[in-house]
Amino acid sequence: MTRRPPPVSTHRLQLEPGFTLDDAVAQVDHLASLGVSHLYLSPVLQASEGSRHGYDVVDHTRVASGLGGDAAFDRLADAARAAGLGLVVDVVPNHMTIPTPLCLNAPLWHVLRDGTESPYAVWFDVDWDAQGGRILLPVLGGPVEEVLVAGEITLDREGDEDIVRYYDQAFPVASGTAGMPLGELLEAQHYRLASWRSGDTDLNYRRFFDVTSLIAVRVEVPEVFDATHARLVRMVRSGQVDGLRIDHPDGLADPEGYLERLAEATDDAWVVVEKILEGDEQLPRRWRTAGTTGYDALLRVGGVFVDPDGAEPLTALADEVVGEHQDLGALVADAKRYVVEHVLVAEVERLMRVLVQALPDVDPGAARRVIEALLVGMDRYRIYVRPGRERSGLEAVALEEAALRGAGDHHASLDRDVLARLVDLALGEGPVADASARDEFVVRFQQTCGPVMAKAIEDTAYYRYVRLTGLNEVGGEPAHPAFAPADFHSFAQSQLGEWPTTMTTLSTHDTKRSEDVRARLFVLAERPQAWAHWVREARRLADPIRSDALDALTEYFLWQTVVGAWPITEDRLQAYALKAIRESKLHTRWTSPAEAYEAAVSRFVTGVVTTPDVVAHVEAWAAATAVETRANTLGQKLVQLTMPGVPDVYQGTDLVDLSLVDPDNRRLVDYAERGRRLARLDGGEAPADLSDEKLLVTATALRLRRALPGAFVGPEATYDPLTGDTEHLVAFARGDASGPRAVTLATRLAGRLADQGGWGRATVA
Repeated sequence: MTRRPPPVSTHRLQLEPGFTLDDAVAQVDHLASLGVSHLYLSPVLQASEGSRHGYDVVDHTRVASGLGGDAAFDRLADAARAAGLGLVVDVVPNHMTIPTPLCLNAPLWHVLRDGTESPYAVWFDVDWDAQGGRILLPVLGGPVEEVLVAGEITLDREGDEDIVRYYDQAFPVASGTAGMPLGELLEAQHYRLASWRSGDTDLNYRRFFDVTSLIAVRVEVPEVFDATHARLVRMVRSGQVDGLRIDHPDGLADPEGYLERLAEATDDAWVVVEKILEGDEQLPRRWRTAGTTGYDALLRVGGVFVDPDGAEPLTALADEVVGEHQDLGALVADAKRYVVEHVLVAEVERLMRVLVQALPDVDPGAARRVIEALLVGMDRYRIYVRPGRERSGLEAVALEEAALRGAGDHHASLDRDVLARLVDLALGEGPVADASARDEFVVRFQQTCGPVMAKAIEDTAYYRYVRLTGLNEVGGEPAHPAFAPADFHSFAQSQLGEWPTTMTTLSTHDTKRSEDVRARLFVLAERPQAWAHWVREARRLADPIRSDALDALTEYFLWQTVVGAWPITEDRLQAYALKAIRESKLHTRWTSPAEAYEAAVSRFVTGVVTTPDVVAHVEAWAAATAVETRANTLGQKLVQLTMPGVPDVYQGTDLVDLSLVDPDNRRLVDYAERGRRLARLDGGEAPADLSDEKLLVTATALRLRRALPGAFVGPEATYDPLTGDTEHLVAFARGDASGPRAVTLATRLAGRLADQGGWGRATVA
């Protein structure tokens, strides 16, 4: 197998039944003309029927039939290669789905039927002891006793196999139990049917975050890795696929070991990992990967276009509107405590069971308080300790500080001896009663940190914190609103030196807002006084559509959404608003909707998009900030496309894309419109609007990269910051051993620049 060069650029395609592999074939020539070097595909293996994202895998042995199957994948690989393009594929190693019908996941069906005797029992991360050798399945509408009395569970037969049926769900029957009375039969199975409400507390299999329908897979077991990756490895080794994107590596028992095994299997193919780095955290150098999927770059690129002087007045405005000061650190800590105490209880319980095995003499109450404090206080998605291996990085003192930070006002009540012993345990050190339990605790603790961070920060606190919502992004740092050009240059030079072919991005299927929505919202920091005046007037205009049940925090969150995504249909805004208020968990939740409150929000949304005075007010803001929006939109795109790394262009973002969080950002893309626009521009026509301008910037930069790959991703690629006598410019040169080959100049804080009369005699060198 010949080692292939890394991608020069990628274009992310979200495959689904409405956009299949053959639909992708039809766009190959257009995407080649755009200038990308590789198509970057969402997961392609068989997922649940009708899946619109592909992360709910049921069969690792074949390409999804709903996408066209193996034959369609072959057609796409051939078409891409003929056009000079390669393929990158998204990989989901952490979990599989529990589908309906369940038999679609054959390995899991076998385990539920045969229990620990199944050859597939090693596949799934199950704590068998916690449920007496059974797997808890929280799928019932109520307690099993009530469901039985209601006659909702029956014994049935499908093909030549006995099954337990519950509405449209079917479950296997263990050998020799089919003749039992139904109640006894259920007790004799290798699974236990239970109310859906028991999932967060009693679950005994590891799940993806808090999604009980996604069961974790133990890819750290060599035979499981081989079975779940054989099809993907063949794609790479045959030359059909050039690179892989690894989903959620923090969920794996041993990310470093996984990447080692993957590198050996693929002869060190280009691999990037969906890793969120907090603050100055660095990706472990030992990992055999080209880098991350780009959230670290997203943070810095966007930050260059945020005015740091806007932080203070925006804080004051948020305080005024909300009626109290928002402390982001306190919001995050509160959200983490809620997640630890209510959402991920099952995960904490599993940690406790392992802890008791390792340290049976430790007081369980004191130990639980320390574990919860550690999870609340952790400032990153995981630590990197491999049982039995020499550790590096995070030291014991950092974990102790995390526990004290997580305990907050109650830190004095933590048992310091228990804290010291649990810190040792989390690091794989200190005396224990059971070494295997110690090693398991090391792994389990790390696997639990990520879900706490994600559910508390991305999926809770970022829907509550309203100073500048455009900063509330995956991998974001809302407390650090801006990055000076010098800070960006330092980051870019570090990336070139350490991770020269890492991925960079501005939008993904997981971002809370598209790059162009954020570009608009960054203007608020540049025009805080004008924004404050606009908000006060917007709230006055909204008096007739606002009910007493609507809180000011949610209203302010929605005003920012409106100006960021305008024009937006009522259906889209209603769907987003409902998701946002349920994620915030302040007044309503997914598991317990507050109908009156949700109706108040819905009424407000309807009023915003249908009241003429409000609509005119929103459109006036868009017109008044067009200069700033244009500079941010084009500037951050150009910087991302030309900085060190391999830039990804998420589907649809070659034009202005005003998408919000999923599923809004997975809407089908109008490629025909993009083809027509690109043809006009290539024919010499001037750009007609901002979308044309963005397409021109995107195509020009991508084509330049393709023409000069050595200057961007080659082993001798260079990055030279350019300095000037103005704060309104971020500039750098890219080149190779022969010298600079391309120069990037991007305007920042364009409104203030215009206020000053333009560039004047500004210079750059």
